[in-house]
Amino acid sequence: MIALARKTLVHEWRRFVPAIFAVGFSGLLLAVQAALVLGIFGSAAVYVNTSRADLWVGYPGTQSVSFGRSIGNDVAARLQMDPAVQAVEPYLWVDADWYGSDAATGGVPVYVSGIRSAADGLMFARLLAPWQREALREPGAVIVDKADLGTLGTHVGQAAWINGHRVRVVAAIGGLRGLGGVNVLASLDTARLLADADAGSGSTYWVASTRTPADADAARARLAVSTPALGPFEVWTAPQFSRRSQRYWILDTGAGVAVLFMVVVVCVVGVVVTSQSLLAVVAGSSREYAVLNALGVSHGALGRLVVEQAGWIGGLGLVLAAGASAALLGAAAAYGVPVAMTPAVGLSCAGMVVLVALLSGFFAMRGVMRADPSMLLR
Repeated sequence: MIALARKTLVHEWRRFVPAIFAVGFSGLLLAVQAALVLGIFGSAAVYVNTSRADLWVGYPGTQSVSFGRSIGNDVAARLQMDPAVQAVEPYLWVDADWYGSDAATGGVPVYVSGIRSAADGLMFARLLAPWQREALREPGAVIVDKADLGTLGTHVGQAAWINGHRVRVVAAIGGLRGLGGVNVLASLDTARLLADADAGSGSTYWVASTRTPADADAARARLAVSTPALGPFEVWTAPQFSRRSQRYWILDTGAGVAVLFMVVVVCVVGVVVTSQSLLAVVAGSSREYAVLNALGVSHGALGRLVVEQAGWIGGLGLVLAAGASAALLGAAAAYGVPVAMTPAVGLSCAGMVVLVALLSGFFAMRGVMRADPSMLLR
């Protein structure tokens, strides 16, 4: 039956093309939806994922990086005392308003990240080049995402105002876009100036690197032991804090629930569209199925034939979906659309495409069950 299913696809390919395109379109929708979910909500953890810090210390119960509260400087000493910790540095978060040089651009809410500007700094180490860190040492120097320049009404080299303080855009990079606001990078001194904060008043987070990433879990367990004299704080490993931030935006906000609902809708639509395409193929081959049934082929064997055809259609549709998705996501990334894809998610999408095709094949089996040799006499 497998050979017959394959030969039928080859010799009557015109009948199966709509079904293949239906499966491919379903796979394309699924992949794009998944990439948008990863890209949009993954940007909530861009601060963690683009840094080399293995440990994050913040206020207890912090649900996302953007909800941090100030903790004391004594926490840094506690971190430095741990035998697995190699480097410790502060990270200051400032909610601010941006006013560009263009008078037509009103105030834009921005998130200012005050980071250590040294070449070996941990924060945003995977994004910033050494010369960009060096440029941040200039008083009032800031770096923004190149996709946000239009929103901010500015260009590289131009001046702007944050919370009434004059700043200058010294560079624009990619991969810095965040969720819910525009990210701005500055040195710790500049960020404290913009926040009108005293240099010794603490930081929003303290981050640390361990001698090896494998030491992070054990170090977190040691540091999590309550020390009332240091004030309230909580310790997370970088993967824990990244998942925590993304989970909040996906599951605890209306936007995340809406996107997840759309993913379910895409799957349902894919099954319905593909099953209808396969039903049309089965209906068009009803006389051939009736001939096979008259020759002694059971309805069960005919049903397996349809499922095998669905498997081939799913495979061909998967190839079509992979090519179209790669092209579309590449174009989206080139235009600054927040998309991302991981091997695990890609394989999951592929598995769901094949599952959609097989489920559609099972639904299409109803047409085979109605194939009766008596219809040949009509």
